[in-house]
Amino acid sequence: MKVFYINRKPLRLPPNHRFPVKKYTSLKDELLSQGILSSSELYESSEVTREIALLAHTPEYYDAVIEGRLDQRMIRQIGLPWSQSLVARVLASVGSAIDSSQEALLSGISGHLSGGTHHAFSDQGRGFCIFNDLAITILHLLKNKLTQRAAIVDLDAHQGNGNAAILGHHPEIFIFSMHGEKSYPYRKVPSTLDIDLPEYVEDNAYLHLLKEALPQVVNFKPDIVFYLAGVDPLKDDRLGKLSLSMKGLEHRDRIVLETFRQHQIPVSIAMGGGYAQPIDLTVKAHAQTYRIVKEIYQP
Repeated sequence: MKVFYINRKPLRLPPNHRFPVKKYTSLKDELLSQGILSSSELYESSEVTREIALLAHTPEYYDAVIEGRLDQRMIRQIGLPWSQSLVARVLASVGSAIDSSQEALLSGISGHLSGGTHHAFSDQGRGFCIFNDLAITILHLLKNKLTQRAAIVDLDAHQGNGNAAILGHHPEIFIFSMHGEKSYPYRKVPSTLDIDLPEYVEDNAYLHLLKEALPQVVNFKPDIVFYLAGVDPLKDDRLGKLSLSMKGLEHRDRIVLETFRQHQIPVSIAMGGGYAQPIDLTVKAHAQTYRIVKEIYQP
C-alpha cells in the first residue's frame, strides 16, 4: 500500500491555537510504531502546480495565497496566520491528494496523511481550509480523463460546504456529506446527499443512517470514491458536537471500506478533522482507520 505524507518545515502557530498541527507528524509516527504501515509504504507528497490548482480556484485567490496578499478578513475566515511554511504545506497537501487518487486508481486503495479541506471555496478559504484538495483532484482527474465519475463520502463532523459549492453543479460527481446539523458551517451548501445529524448522536443511530445512505453512492457507479474520514465525530472532540465512541468510528470505517471493496470501487482516503483533548485520541482514531484498511485490503 502507498500512503502519502507531507515532508515540509513544521508549521508554527501561536500558543494555544485551536488547530492541532502536531497531529500530522504524530500520526505518521503512530502508524510506524504500531506497525500498521512500514516506512516503505510511506511516500513524500508532490506539490500541486498553479495550473492544476486553478481548476478549482480563481487566479486572484490563488496568487494572493501564494504571495501573502490575503486581507485580514480572509485570514480570519481561514483561522491560520499566513506564512511561507503554510503555503508550502498547503501545496504539498493538495499534491498528496492527487498522488493518492492516482495510486488508488491503480491499486484500489491509497491515502494521504493530510487533507480533506472541504471548507475552501473557489475564491476564499474558510475553517482551516485554504485550497480545496478534493475539488482540485477530482477536476484534474476528469479533465485528464483518468476517471469519468467520482464520489465523495464526507464523514467529517462538519458539512463540506466548499466541496458542494465548487463541485455541486457537475453531474459526474456525487457528494455525500453526513454531519452535525448545528455545527459549523452554519450556512450549508447543499450536496447531492446531505444527512443532518442532531447534536451528540451516538453510535447506533449514526451507523444505521450510514448503512442506509451508502447504497446511493454505490448506485451512482463512481470510478473512484474519496473518503473524507474525519475523526471529529468522536465524543471526546472539542469541535465535533457528536458522540461516537472509538468503537463506533471503527465500525464506521469498516462499513465504508467494506462496501466499496465489495463493489471493487477504488478508494482514496483523506484525514479530515480531529480536535480531541488530548490530541492523542485523535491520532489514535486516525491510525485506527489505517489499521482497518490493512485488515480489509491486505488480510
